[in-house]
Formats: sequence, structure tokens, C-alpha cells
Amino acid sequence: NAVRLVLMQPLKLTPSGSCSANVKCRMNVPKSGYRVFSANSSAACTELAKKITERLGVEMGKSVVFQESNRETRVDVKESVRGQTIFIIQTIPRDVNTAIMELLIMAYALKTSCAKNIIGVIPYFPYSKQCKMRKRGSIVCKLLASMLAKSGLTHIITMDLHQKEIQGFFGFPVDNLRASPYLIQYIQEEIPDYRNAIIVAKSPAAAKRAQSYAERLRLGLAVIHGEAQCSESDMADGRHSPPSVRNTTGHTGLELPLMMAKEKPPITVVGDVGGRIAIIVDDIIDDVGDFVAAAEILKERGAYKIYIMATHGLLSADAPRLIEESAIDEVVVTNTVPHEVQKLQCPKIKTVDVSMILAEAIRRIHNGESMAYLFRNITVDD
Repeated sequence: NAVRLVLMQPLKLTPSGSCSANVKCRMNVPKSGYRVFSANSSAACTELAKKITERLGVEMGKSVVFQESNRETRVDVKESVRGQTIFIIQTIPRDVNTAIMELLIMAYALKTSCAKNIIGVIPYFPYSKQCKMRKRGSIVCKLLASMLAKSGLTHIITMDLHQKEIQGFFGFPVDNLRASPYLIQYIQEEIPDYRNAIIVAKSPAAAKRAQSYAERLRLGLAVIHGEAQCSESDMADGRHSPPSVRNTTGHTGLELPLMMAKEKPPITVVGDVGGRIAIIVDDIIDDVGDFVAAAEILKERGAYKIYIMATHGLLSADAPRLIEESAIDEVVVTNTVPHEVQKLQCPKIKTVDVSMILAEAIRRIHNGESMAYLFRNITVDD
């Protein structure tokens, strides 16, 4: 039998270097684009991702995230992501650690599938309160930043970090968006007679944020000072550990001056809230004990309505019941964290949608546009 040799016709190119019209190019040209995935295994946590994709006019990426019988997390990506920019939207529910593992495994799966860029959209960044050294503890937020970088993330979009210095834990860009324009718009449109309101900081630590709101709304400012301060006080930063018990035997070493212990002053409200609407602003509302105590103090000082504005409504434990039984008239939070169950338990909880600014951030990053427009009229202290 004769061996038949088939010679392929050489590819004809035009002078410009492109394929001629009568020759069909069969070269695999990589497609440049972006895909949006959700790394949540629970349906309640994918609502924000669905709203973002609807605003962008794209479909959700095809993937499966689930927990096996032994509680291990498994992620299967059902489409090709080679050479594409991927945005992973991860909403943090009550089961924080499971959500973190879902995000890490999803990012690593996309990295090994040759995605070009992997950008994490994490509206509420978990462990953000553990960003300082507490006695013999650790800075868990720094550890989480290292884990996210190792998993393959190249960029993060988040909102209202508990401390802006957290951005320094990362070796890649972090866009810290602000929810204050949406909360301020809610105040102007939904609170009757808001011109008679006063912005309140429930502790001196929150005074800068409250001042930013007060200046943009052209309102007065009040600060609660005293026993109702937040739990993140100087007493927990290690300066009182170990206990100040002196050992008189042997060499005593360097003699330091005896420091007097700090004592909280009696609770006071700096500013006049009598006959006004009090609006307490903060970034996170989780354990509502401090907010309930602040509301009672403001009621005693003459405030006739009390609102609470916060970006992240974690509302853990018995928060809905405590809010319902308190002097608080309304709690307004964004949908960075799912809280539909809490809203059913307490009708005082209202939600502001921030999917628009997250979708716009995704669009601008993909198109290489400036992010400055999203930070217009935003102060450094906000």
C-alpha cells in the first residue's frame, strides 16, 4: 500500500498581517473579558451577587460550592476562565470561617485554571476588629490577608473597613469603598424633619466618622463619653499585662514610675440633644448593648427620636429582640451582610442597597477607569 502524504496549504496573509478573506483562520485567539462568580454555598448569601450581576448586565459564572458530609468545602468551576479577569463576590454570613474557606478554595481553583486576574469583592471584611495586638493574642486580620494573597487574589474591593490601616496588610491593591453617601441619602429622604437632627458618636473613638456625617448634612455633633464606651478600650491592649505585682526578692531591674490606673468618668453627653432627632453613626452594629445604652442616655437627655446608621449589620445573638425592646426607633444598615432573618424578627431594621456602587467599581476596574469618582466628597475620616 502506498503511503499518501497530505500537505497543508500555507496560511495566506494580507500585507497588513491579517488572514485573507478566502482563508478561514483556525487559530485559537484568547478572548479577553471578565466573569463574576459567587463563592457562597448558601442561597441567602447570593442575593447581593445577583443584584450586582443584574446591574452589570452579565450572567453569574457557572460554579458549584457545597459542603460535603464531613463538612469539607468543595468548589467546582463549570466553565473555562483561562486568560479572563474574574471577580469573586463573597458575602460573609454568620458562619464566618466557612465563608473564608469557600473564598480561599474558589480563588485557588480559579488560579489553577489559569485566570488572568482574580479580584475578591468582599463587602464586609471578616476579622477586621482583630487588627490590633491584644495582650498575648495575634493580629488575625494580617493572617487572613496573607492567606488571601497566597490563594491567588490580586485585588480586593471592600467597604468601610473597621480600620483603614488594614489596607497596609496587603501587598496588592485594596479599594475601600464608602457607604456613607447612601446612608446620608436615606437620612435626607426617609427621616422627616432631619434638619432638626443631630449626629451622635456613641464613643470618642467614633467622633471622626460622626463629624464627617455632620459636616455633609450641615448638622450639629454630639459625643457620648464615659462608661458607655466601646469594648475596644486601652485596657485590652496589653499595657496592664502582666499584673503590676512587684517581686521584692532578688534583682528588681529597672524601676519604672508608678502609673495611675485609668478610670472612666461618669457618662456625659457633649452636645445638646434636647428636643432633637439623634442619629448614631458607626461602621458595624453587632452586639447592640452599647447602642441600647446610648439610646437610653439620649432619651434621658431629651432626644425624641433615635436612629442608628451603620454599614455592616451583623446583628448577632439577641440583637433583634434587644432593638425591638429598646428606645431605638430605627436601625438602618446596608446589605453587605445578609440579615433577612433579623428583619423578620424586628421590623425596626431597615436596609439600604449598595449593589450599585459595587457594580460600578467592578465595571471601572475591568475597563481600567479611575476610581476617584466613587470617592468624591468623601473625607479621610469617613
